[in-house]
Amino acid sequence: MKSEALRELTLEELWEKEKELKRKLLNLRFQVAMKKQDNTAALTETRRDIARIKTIIRERELARQREEEHGA
Repeated sequence: MKSEALRELTLEELWEKEKELKRKLLNLRFQVAMKKQDNTAALTETRRDIARIKTIIRERELARQREEEHGA
C-alpha cells in the first residue's frame, strides 16, 4: 500500500484500515503457523502497512498539536 494513497484518507478511515490490517495480520500468523500459508512475506508487508498508517496518524496528531499551540 502506497503512502500517497494513505495520506488521502481521513483519520477515521485510517483507524478503520489499521484495524482491518491487524485482523489480517492475525489471520496470516495463524495460517503460517498451521502451514496453510507459504507466503511469509505477506506478514512483513502487512506489518509495514500498519507502521505506515501509524506514522501518518502520528504526523497528523503532531500537526494538530502545533496548530493548537500557535493558535491559542
